[in-house]
Amino acid sequence: MESVCRKCVRNSTTQTGITLALQVNGEYLSDPRTRLRGKRSARSTECRSESKRKKRVEETMIGQSVQLGKIWGIPIGINASWFIIFVLLTLSLVTQFAELHPHWSPAYHYTIGVLTSLLFFASVLLHELGHSAVALRKHIPIRAITLFVFGGVAQLGKEPDRPLTELQIAIAGPLVSFALAVVFGLLGELATGMSEGLQALGQWLGWINLRLALFNLIPGVPLDGGRVFRALVWGRLGDFSRATRVAGDVGKGIAYLFILGGIWVALSGALVPGLWIVFIGWFLMSAAEMSVQQVALKQALAGLHARDVMTPDCPSVPAHLSLSQLVEDYILSTGRRCFVVTTDGQLLGLITVHQVKNIPRADWPRTSVRQAMVPVAQLHYVAPDAEVTEVLALMDEGDIGQEPVVRDGQLLGLIGRDHLLQVIHAQLEFRA
Repeated sequence: MESVCRKCVRNSTTQTGITLALQVNGEYLSDPRTRLRGKRSARSTECRSESKRKKRVEETMIGQSVQLGKIWGIPIGINASWFIIFVLLTLSLVTQFAELHPHWSPAYHYTIGVLTSLLFFASVLLHELGHSAVALRKHIPIRAITLFVFGGVAQLGKEPDRPLTELQIAIAGPLVSFALAVVFGLLGELATGMSEGLQALGQWLGWINLRLALFNLIPGVPLDGGRVFRALVWGRLGDFSRATRVAGDVGKGIAYLFILGGIWVALSGALVPGLWIVFIGWFLMSAAEMSVQQVALKQALAGLHARDVMTPDCPSVPAHLSLSQLVEDYILSTGRRCFVVTTDGQLLGLITVHQVKNIPRADWPRTSVRQAMVPVAQLHYVAPDAEVTEVLALMDEGDIGQEPVVRDGQLLGLIGRDHLLQVIHAQLEFRA
């Protein structure tokens, strides 16, 4: 259950693939976190917290990727999986160019192959930037864009609030790919008789961008065409949830066709292409199911706020206590995993099992709770009226096990991940 819920919240993205364009419906909502900074101004605290939250989102999104820089303030990164597909695509292009142009030198084959691959991934990035440009104009933040094995993924800060906005964002990517197909096609034509290398490069990139655009327009979530279809159904029915379920069902139907088609291709003798098509179908199936699950999760948690799921009684421990005493006298005897650290009634910070386990066991007797705790200045919290979907997203985003609930500088309670997942399970079981 935990993995399902966490994936539902995590996948707040639109994705564009190498031979396909994948878009996963996102449910991250904007909820600027604030820090507990003593008597410092609330505005200053909120700005610093938002800056740190954005940095954490960028780290989460880019993950184990190489960050290239920023465009329009959007972090651009390359995931490790991208290098694999880049090498495979380049070798495939080199082989293709060697067969079509045997009189070229090997070095020229590789030069044109590498350049074509780079321009293709630049095309994928431009496709994602097309989505991003429209989203930004509609005041929807883009948290990061990452190139990976399927092409690219751009993380939207929130879902569009109107069918027209959804349609405009979704169609922007394919329109960019269509435009690139024309540009590269013209380059190939203009280079005819002048440069065989540029001609081959332009023709291939024009053809692949056209395929990318057409594939994206298949009307099934999570493809761009699926989001366009969902926007039309949403506008017709006036119900985003129903529209998502309809588009998700269509997307799953298309995924089944890919899987069956891939099996047929594999049995016909083309094993590798067939297996690749099956894998694409499986990926589409998973993404379509995730889109529907996200909507079900949001519906099940509608109306629930942080105050409804928090634990109001927060046991405190003295700051001078050793970790050995904390474990023996508090954690093992009560089963609790999180404690407020105080001195003379003053809140100093928070300590959880996670912080304790980060300290070598041999050092527990001589390490105080004060030394191991998260200081109050570094605590992030949510307001009591924050929606549960937002709290879950923030906890998953920062890999946080305990989320303090604070109002006017006063700690009201704690939200534990385990307890929150139990609440979600119950809500899905009885209300979804």
